[in-house]
Amino acid sequence: MPELSRRRALTAAAALATVAGVQTVTAPTATTASATPAGSTASTGSTGGHDHHAPTPTPTPFDEVYKGRRIQGGPASGGGHEHHGGGYAVLVDGVELHVMRNADGSWISVVSHYDPVPTPRAAAGAAVDELQGAALLPFPTG
Repeated sequence: MPELSRRRALTAAAALATVAGVQTVTAPTATTASATPAGSTASTGSTGGHDHHAPTPTPTPFDEVYKGRRIQGGPASGGGHEHHGGGYAVLVDGVELHVMRNADGSWISVVSHYDPVPTPRAAAGAAVDELQGAALLPFPTG
């Protein structure tokens, strides 16, 4: 029999935890079973109750100076990555800041990708903070 190594022990523990987690998630509970009447075909749909095509409010346009940098935001006028930003463009000193709306409604940019913020204006401000005076370079589109 092979000697039990730390790697094998951790692999076995991870496999057991995964199996236990899957059984917990997929096992029906008494609350779920009793909440749906017998013979009912109630369902949240294939999207899990989320309507991915529901209209979301368009953020308010802005044009201001933040820490000496001009930040602007408004509806996109074509030519950009409109799908990710929800048809909204953000500029820092006239250079487009690539922004993306997350599924939860928060926004991220290429400059502050791991720090979601509530609005495109906040994304522009976070980018200015992160740039620390450096120029924003255009996002490659090809």
